[in-house]
Amino acid sequence: MLDQSYYRKADEIIAHYGRKASSLIPIMQDIQGEYRYLPGELLTYVAAEIGISEAKAYSVATFYENFSFEAKGKYIIKVCDGTACHVKKSGPILEALHKTLGLSKKKHTTDDMLFTVETVSCLGACGLAPTVMVNEDVYPRMTPESVVELIEKLRGEGN
Repeated sequence: MLDQSYYRKADEIIAHYGRKASSLIPIMQDIQGEYRYLPGELLTYVAAEIGISEAKAYSVATFYENFSFEAKGKYIIKVCDGTACHVKKSGPILEALHKTLGLSKKKHTTDDMLFTVETVSCLGACGLAPTVMVNEDVYPRMTPESVVELIEKLRGEGN
């Protein structure tokens, strides 16, 4: 059960874009921007408020890979595993992140909600491989050692 503040914030976002079906995606983007994920209860609420079916809202949210129904950490770390990064050994970088943060292929977010680790197909920085992205910042030519140093730096900033 979500706190009432979630619904108040959703009402503000809906009011900004208008109560119409065409506002669904920007509303979902703003909600996810606010909470770092898209709470299912809130998506159901938004659907009713803008006059679309819950099924339609969920079909849009699940179609786009960018939307997540799982809460994410303050720092979202994307490890590129595209061809260039994979060839330049992005696998050991991912392993170092999992080991350092106590995560796995099934557990993506730390218990303290500070870090979420995801693997992506491409970050569009192939010439800088292997590449890691933290929120909006790109880190080029990473190694397992440099990614552990980055985690320690972020831990210092995150607290």
